[in-house]
Amino acid sequence: MSQITLPSGITLKYERRGAGDPLLLVMGLAGQLTDWPVEFVDELIDAGFEVVMFDNRDVGLSTMADWAPPSRRKSIISMIMRRPVKGVGYTVDDMADDAASLMDALGFESMDVVGMSMGGMISQALAIRHPNKVRSLCSVMSNTGDRKHGGISLKLIRLVGIPKPPNRDTAVDEGVRLWRHISGDHFDEAEARVRMAAAIERSWTPAGVMRQTAAIGGSPDRTAGLNAVTAPTLVIHGLKDLLVLPSGGTATAAAVPGSRLLVFPDMGHNLPASRTPEMVAAIRLNANRASVAQSS
Repeated sequence: MSQITLPSGITLKYERRGAGDPLLLVMGLAGQLTDWPVEFVDELIDAGFEVVMFDNRDVGLSTMADWAPPSRRKSIISMIMRRPVKGVGYTVDDMADDAASLMDALGFESMDVVGMSMGGMISQALAIRHPNKVRSLCSVMSNTGDRKHGGISLKLIRLVGIPKPPNRDTAVDEGVRLWRHISGDHFDEAEARVRMAAAIERSWTPAGVMRQTAAIGGSPDRTAGLNAVTAPTLVIHGLKDLLVLPSGGTATAAAVPGSRLLVFPDMGHNLPASRTPEMVAAIRLNANRASVAQSS
């Protein structure tokens, strides 16, 4: 792993693997670059990609902001009530600019881009704000930010409630409990427990996660911007996603002209190993569409 300081002063931890067409993986809320499933990354490399992963600001080993976020309760209630979160120090657009600057710093004029959850929002903003940098776009289990589609399921709120203030001693148990409810038909408790323990050992940044949560709620609707996206676009969503309801994927696909929507009936808010070959094949096909468009 390496790190780089961007012109903005933000320092990002990143990793490059493989050789081939450059592909940027953009992780979701609270996720670190190490949270990408190894098998998923390996299959992308086997499919002919050079994969770049990074810690977003405020998580992992990248720069931590210092502004005080709204409480977790206020941020989540604002999302449920479809109201913008106020008092945020940065938005998804700023995180998209981080990704664009990372590309520049690593010498990539453009890349294929895949983002999951909040990473899908960042990837959408990247395609809107820096269209020449995005060869192809894949938005996974995300939404357009329109506050009408892809919200949190009330069923999930009833099951887990509004999260309590984080406690390092209970974080693994609380994380496992959440992932049990959002992972659809594919949940391995032992694997989830090991993964979460490793993530907490690498970096424990509850305040950063709250700032990321607030940044999502304080970001504008991207629908109009997505209407102008010309990069070949693939939208992937699980029909059992309770964290970002499937309507978020449907709205994203409807917003981007010529996009393709791939849904899995057994998938929740995760990247199940059983669906990895299909997802990677679809990502490769979408990237190939970009190559054909560039050569014509």
